[in-house]
Amino acid sequence: MFFSCESDIKKVQQLSETSFIPTGEADTINLKYTDSGQIKSILKSPKMLDYSNITNPFTEFPKGIHVTLIDNKGNATTVVSNYAISYKKTSIIDLQGNVTISSQNGKKLETSQLYFDQKNEWFFTEKHFKYTDEAGGYLEGPGVDFSKDFKVFNMQQSSGEVNTTDK
Repeated sequence: MFFSCESDIKKVQQLSETSFIPTGEADTINLKYTDSGQIKSILKSPKMLDYSNITNPFTEFPKGIHVTLIDNKGNATTVVSNYAISYKKTSIIDLQGNVTISSQNGKKLETSQLYFDQKNEWFFTEKHFKYTDEAGGYLEGPGVDFSKDFKVFNMQQSSGEVNTTDK
């Protein structure tokens, strides 16, 4: 008997690769988070992929997200992006592509990428941003970090126009 065998290193490497497959997949999700009987946030997305079975688990939203955050007074803030990924170990959410945060009172922030630290309730980016307030004033530049409620706002280098009214 004679046996023949190929020595194709690429085929051998493919056999040893681990497949990167999500443990869970959901289409058209509408997730409501409640605390003490009150809705605190609503997450909507056309697609969610759960990779909780790997060393650094994460949840991916390849078709974007639409999140509504509701404070104790019932005020809503909306966060929208074309893509998002949430890292479970660090509690950091990476928002990418046409990221917009809009508050109920007319404040709006736009950028191409924004991170959200869930533990500290803090947003930050090194990318160019544009912030518009309810009076029509604006600030823009590279790099910003701010609290979830827009009360603390730190900019690196910015320019803009701020409208004030003296009463």
